[in-house]
Amino acid sequence: MKWLSRWWLTLVWACLIWTFSTGSFTTEHTSRYIVPFLRWLFPHLAWKTLLAIHQIIRKLAHVAEYFVFSLLILRGLRAGKKERHLGWALGAVAIVAAYAVLDEFHQSFVPGRGASPWDVLLDASGGAAAQVTAALVMLWGDVRRQNRAGANVAERRAE
Repeated sequence: MKWLSRWWLTLVWACLIWTFSTGSFTTEHTSRYIVPFLRWLFPHLAWKTLLAIHQIIRKLAHVAEYFVFSLLILRGLRAGKKERHLGWALGAVAIVAAYAVLDEFHQSFVPGRGASPWDVLLDASGGAAAQVTAALVMLWGDVRRQNRAGANVAERRAE
């Protein structure tokens, strides 16, 4: 059951993504909440502009949910290990892309939804962006540790 402690949050997130692919989250349904909120925030914007912003928000949601999903997958693949492997990042992106395809296939059966290869591309891009971000954060941490170590050596020499 050790694997469950590493993967349970990833499985919950996958279920959440699946839920977002149901009929409850069609453009028509989300526009009932998002567009009035946008209208309240920006009362002078044209209706067409509000609808365009709504679509942008929906597409950014794709990127964001798969960004998080990709980080959770990486967490599970690393299994608490400190070392890093490019294979883990590539594996996470591959799993994200496969799940995105499966999710779009699921949507093709949901009334009011449809499958879109562009959404798969957005989802996979969100997953890849997460892996690049994780690599940059780790690299930044390494640079900070090296700078601290260099400063400690310089202080010892000065003494």
